[in-house]
Amino acid sequence: MSRWIAALLVAAAAARPGKIFADDLKNQRPAPKVITKEEVPKEEDESLAPDKNYAFNPLQAEKEVTVGNYYYKKGSYRAAANRFREATKWNQGYGEAWLRLGEAAEKQKDTKTAKEAFAKYLEISPDTKEAAEVRKKLAKLK
Repeated sequence: MSRWIAALLVAAAAARPGKIFADDLKNQRPAPKVITKEEVPKEEDESLAPDKNYAFNPLQAEKEVTVGNYYYKKGSYRAAANRFREATKWNQGYGEAWLRLGEAAEKQKDTKTAKEAFAKYLEISPDTKEAAEVRKKLAKLK
């Protein structure tokens, strides 16, 4: 029995300095983090964020059109139009993006955007098989 008491006293004495050290660590608070210009959190509302730096990137334009086609088939014409508009910013000479933007704008009853997109499509691709149909649509919109 005395061995147990001695062992408990030794264990308590050994645990005490560790506990004091742990208490000291709990009382220390980390310094507040200073946010630098590079670490500014991403803006959640994309319309308030600064404009992207668009450079010629045909692969990104194709990706945007692919996603836009998905939204178009789903019936989300506004989302599709936004994707097609992004594609035209990545590659201004991408006729399919302009055509699809015009179609999405037409579904939204946005005649101004549809006219501009169809006109740009005809400027870029005047001899394609869709050109005659687009000319008819453009004449109907005016």
